[in-house]
Order: sequence, then C-alpha cells, then structure tokens
Amino acid sequence: MLTTILPSILKGTIQAPASKSSMQRACAAALLNRAETTILNPGYSNDDKAALGVIQALGAEVKEEAGGLKITGKGVQPGKAAVNCGESGLGIRMFAPIIALSEKPVVVNGEGSLLSRPMDFFDEIFPQLGIRVISNKGRLPLEIQGPLRPRTITIDGSLSSQFLTGLLFAYAAAGAKDVSIRVTNLKSRPYIDLTLQVLGHFGWKVENRNYEEFYFSGLTAAAESRSYRVEGDWSGGAFLLVAGAIAGPITVKGLDTDSTQADKAILQALKDSGAVLTIRDGAMDIGPAALKAFAFDATDCPDLFPPLVALAAYCEGTTLIDGVGRLAHKESDRALTLQQEFGKLGVAIRLEGDRMSIEGGKGLKGAVVHSRHDHRIAMACAVAALRADGETTIEEAEAINKSYPDFYDHLHQLGADISIKKQLV
Repeated sequence: MLTTILPSILKGTIQAPASKSSMQRACAAALLNRAETTILNPGYSNDDKAALGVIQALGAEVKEEAGGLKITGKGVQPGKAAVNCGESGLGIRMFAPIIALSEKPVVVNGEGSLLSRPMDFFDEIFPQLGIRVISNKGRLPLEIQGPLRPRTITIDGSLSSQFLTGLLFAYAAAGAKDVSIRVTNLKSRPYIDLTLQVLGHFGWKVENRNYEEFYFSGLTAAAESRSYRVEGDWSGGAFLLVAGAIAGPITVKGLDTDSTQADKAILQALKDSGAVLTIRDGAMDIGPAALKAFAFDATDCPDLFPPLVALAAYCEGTTLIDGVGRLAHKESDRALTLQQEFGKLGVAIRLEGDRMSIEGGKGLKGAVVHSRHDHRIAMACAVAALRADGETTIEEAEAINKSYPDFYDHLHQLGADISIKKQLV
C-alpha cells in the first residue's frame, strides 16, 4: 500500500486507540482466569488479533458483544498442537511461559520480523523450570512442553521486560509459593508496572521488591467473573500528540495521565520542546509553537524514538535522545532505519554509542520513504510529512496495521491531505 501525504493543517478532536500492551495482557489474564472476563474497549490491531488467536488455541472461548469481548477462561488447555503469535514480540515472550503451564507439547511460531528476533532466553531459562524447549538455534519456531515448575531463578532484564511479564503471569497462575524471580539490569520498568497492575486487577498478588526481586507467597486468585477496561494507548497517542505539536492544534481524548504505560513520558518531551499543551479532564489540547531542541532518555520507553524523531525534526537545534541500544531488535533496526528514512526527508541524524542526535529546524522536503515493514516508522514518516515541503509517499504503508490500523483515517479526520492506493507488486 502506498500512502501519500501533502502538507496539511490539522484541527479537531480524536480518540486515542486502545493500548495493545494493555489488551494483550488482558487476554493473558482472561485465559488464566477460570471464569468469565469482559474486556471493554478492546483493541483490534494485528497484535491484538494474534493474542486472541493464541488464547483461543489454548482453550479460551471468545465472543464479541456490543462494546467489548466476553472471554471464558479455563486455564491453559491447548486444543491445537501449534499457536502463532503473528509479529508480536510481546506475544511470543509473554505467552511462551504461559503455554508451558501445560504438559502438552505445543509449537510456537510467528511471522515477519519475529522470525529473526533472538529467543535465546527460552533455551537458557526454561530448562531451569522443568520445561522442555527446542528452538531453531535461538530463533522461532519453539517447541515447548511443561508443566512449568516455579522455583527461584535469576534472569537478565536488559534485553526485554516482556519475558519477565510472561514469567510473572505463569508463576502467579501456577500458585508459586515462597519463590522469587530475581532480575538484573531491568529495562522498561513501566511495562512491568502495567503487568503488575493487570495481575492485581485479576486478584493475583506479587510482591515487587525494588524491581530486583518479585516474590510469590502462594496466594492464588479466586476464579470469578471480572471486567477489565483496556486503556487508551500512549504509544499510538504519542504520534497524534506530536502531529498536533507540528501541524495542530488538535485535541486528543482517551489518554490517562495516571497510566503506568512507559510512553506517557512523551508529555515531558512535548513540554521541553515548547509545544503548547493543556491537559484537562479526559482530554489534551496540543498545538504548535516555536519548537526548540530537547534532551530525552528513552531507555525505558524505546518505542518513543520514532515520534520523538518526528518532533525533533521540527525543533530548532540539536535534540539528543539516549537509549539507542534498545532499538536493534524491533520490527527493524530502528536506529538505522530512522537515520536512513528521515535522511530522505532532509533530516540529519547521527548515532554515537547509545545516543542519537537529530539536527532540527531546517525544514523537511517531501520524498518517497519506506516503512521497512515497521509500524512505528510508517507513522513517524506520516507525521513528519505533515509540514514538509511537497508530497511524501510511504511505501508498504500498511505496516501500521500491527498496532494502529485506524491511524491514517484518524489523521484524515483531523484534516490531513492523505491518499491511499494499492501498491503494485
């Protein structure tokens, strides 16, 4: 799909999408809750659909109702010999330990860039928990056979917090007693806060000892009907807010400022850049100003790099963003991809160790760019194109379906001059 964007002025009000981080965790909890769960404000991105497919393959019943989903969980009872996590990094890392609660062998696979992502931690940790695992030299597919036997272990949290999320769910559901998961070098703490919030909502108790140890006392959650409302997505909402700062003013609704989501940190970057931002009950008004360069540490929120680069491109001076090391194993090597694709738009980006510097305020030129099959790259290029000189065309623009399938429609509703056509193969 080709998406072409002409310089545009945005105005109006838009609702932020549902959080796929929140939605996928809710799906896992609903599977493990041996009762009926109602999920309100569910997401429908590709990653969300993959999570629903996984829990159905593991025995959950899913019914769509007005305003939400009704999920009947029975614990992990695989009805199929294989599950597919699509292209969701969270999906594979979170569901693998959960799948291991069953003694049935299950093959876990994925698609696209997920096939090349490292999965070595399964080979290292699973045998310590009595789980048989066969991987493709640290890559997918995985064959997993439990049952998982909770015991005190130590894991390295520097690569991803998502595996820890899966272990926390699996230990809680297994009724782990007097054991701990010890963690060194934990990154993305806010995502673990979200995991603990969802576990607590469903009645599981985990003691967080300064993010270095997570202790299980053996208290199990009662099987009872519950409801869970999926939060608005700060990851997708960040692109809307940056679009407002560049080409607004607009109003974004549905983002909770009390959320534990890591990407809520976009608010600080917007304030530091000088954007006009007003936060009121249930809504945020965001508009352009004389934007200036800022410094930001994205180590705990690496998904903010793409919208931050789009923002920095319009900020006078050199913006510095730390945390580049977290970008190598995303849908693309995001640091290099941002450097190359924004380079086509006339933005100079330098990579020096763990730091990215962006030369902003010099104007952008319309160009043909490529999503690299990375949803956040496609959205970053679209936002940057709103005030470029001339038209910008994004190739393989359908990458947005991974997390925010309504993104182009939402920009169009706000007044963006966008046209979409099928890409010839």
